Amino acid sequence: MVMGGGHDYGQALSKSILFFEAQRSGYLPSSQRVKWRANSGLEDGKTSGVDLVGGYYDAGDNVKFGLPMAFTITMMSWSVVEYGKQMAATGELGNAMEAIKWGTDYLIKAHPQPNVLFGEVGDGTSDHYCWQRPEDMTTDRQAYKIDTNNPGSDLAGETAAAMAAASLVFRHSNPAYANELLSHATQLFDFADKYRGKYDISIRVARKYYQSYSGYDDELLWAAAWMHQATNDQYYLNYLGKNGDSMGGTGWSMTEFGWDVKYAGAQVLVAKFLMQGKAGQNSPVFEKYQQKAEYFMCSCLGKGSRNVQRTPGGLLFRQRWNNLQFVTSSSFLLTVYSDYLASTGKSLSCAAGTVSPTELLTFAKSQVDYILGDNPRATSYMVGYGSNYPKQVHHRASSIVSIKEDSAFVSCRGGYATWYGRKASDPNLLTGAIVGGPDAYDNFADERDNFEQTEPATYNNAPLLGILARLNGGHSGYNQLLPVLPTPKMTVRQPNPVPQPKWARTPVTSSTPITIKQKVTASWIYNGKTYYRYASLLTNKSAKTLKVLNISIAKLYGPLWGLTKSGESYHFPAWVNSLSTQKSIEFVYIHSSESPADVWVSSYTLA
Repeated sequence: MVMGGGHDYGQALSKSILFFEAQRSGYLPSSQRVKWRANSGLEDGKTSGVDLVGGYYDAGDNVKFGLPMAFTITMMSWSVVEYGKQMAATGELGNAMEAIKWGTDYLIKAHPQPNVLFGEVGDGTSDHYCWQRPEDMTTDRQAYKIDTNNPGSDLAGETAAAMAAASLVFRHSNPAYANELLSHATQLFDFADKYRGKYDISIRVARKYYQSYSGYDDELLWAAAWMHQATNDQYYLNYLGKNGDSMGGTGWSMTEFGWDVKYAGAQVLVAKFLMQGKAGQNSPVFEKYQQKAEYFMCSCLGKGSRNVQRTPGGLLFRQRWNNLQFVTSSSFLLTVYSDYLASTGKSLSCAAGTVSPTELLTFAKSQVDYILGDNPRATSYMVGYGSNYPKQVHHRASSIVSIKEDSAFVSCRGGYATWYGRKASDPNLLTGAIVGGPDAYDNFADERDNFEQTEPATYNNAPLLGILARLNGGHSGYNQLLPVLPTPKMTVRQPNPVPQPKWARTPVTSSTPITIKQKVTASWIYNGKTYYRYASLLTNKSAKTLKVLNISIAKLYGPLWGLTKSGESYHFPAWVNSLSTQKSIEFVYIHSSESPADVWVSSYTLA
């Protein structure tokens, strides 16, 4: 599968998305492409009086673990948010969105009340005692939840991040669904923040499998960053500014990023906000976040003061068990940060010298290439890609004959006796799965009982979607700090325009309770023309809630985001119904004039 001395990243992308269909729980749709799977987990949630059918199995077992599932959805969504344009070019954007929606549909079900979230179905101990197809499960399917008396800020925070990130994915194609996701995300963030606690104290059965070692501060910051991305609400920027020091966002120097530890991801997003010119009064704190984001980059590159270990073949190495999860997630952060830096024309300063954005991307590419087969063993760690890949994957469904081929029931222990120890290739190809990967010396044993190396996981694949799309797209010269759009269509001015009546408006006075502040946050030259990006902050300075808002805009020569247009007026964006006292919303526009557009509040209602 090597083309022209390189890898077929488009094919690898297609396969990596296909893997998620093999991990589906619930009723499979007619569009299901992984044909050896069938319906499973159809009673999930029933004993708790809630419908929890659907979602994803996390790895090679049949448990639905909420924390890694939510992280998987966040990372798939981030992949689309950054590189959806490249995915669309390969024809895979629709499949990626389907994979995200399969997860978010489940998360919506798992959040039946504002302060209730179901975080696990089944338990690892009874599940791991059995080796059964998901279609044959006889294991306990009890559902476990967090609530105000048994909180879980890490689980609720990550789920808020997942829904906020996914709302961005569906904003244009399915705005009603995006709004529904954002509503859940807002409630979950408030629940996570108000009722503090570690989820594995409330859901103790998760502790042995997905213990929250890092606590919940990282998830609260990570969720706040995603909430701001999705809403443009200044509240979340201020949350990141106010809590950066106390919650570790500016203090932790990280060398890993994954389903448990989110600091590096939050630091990268805050650095993005800083580069976008959004920091305002939070600049001093945001600069400290950025320093920590860059510490992470330098550590991965081997140019920092404390560097990530590498195998002799050059692979980032953190731990024996499922090391590739850290390789894909770290490589994703390197990739997006490379594009953020390139967008600003800056480089990275490491202890060992200056690093260009290209060097960051090249290193991320080297990690992906290693996974796809450029390694001392010439083994592809993506199942079904290349000619030499793992054939005995530690995965119940793929290692047992499909129920469609042989419907004979496979019992709990019978699966171990008949299928687990079988020294032969899996009967079902788990296409696209990224397995745990090699050890610290590039060694790998393709054996089903070698679960540390041969078990795949959804969170191994999720970050890879974005990197593969980026690498397949080549260098397209787009600016990652701005919405990815075609060249803005500018209004063509008539040589002798008919005189128009001037807008009559009341000058803004200090007594006006709704204020608008505008500033240039970026400028760039395209085809010899200079374009400017303006950020506009609208604040409710009154003591009441702003219920109705009508904004008029004149002299705007480009596209605008963050408001809804109706006729000649602009209103609250679809995801905002009202604005509380002292709260702000932000909207941005791009146009070709050094002077800002004329923006004013034409009418409003307070209640």
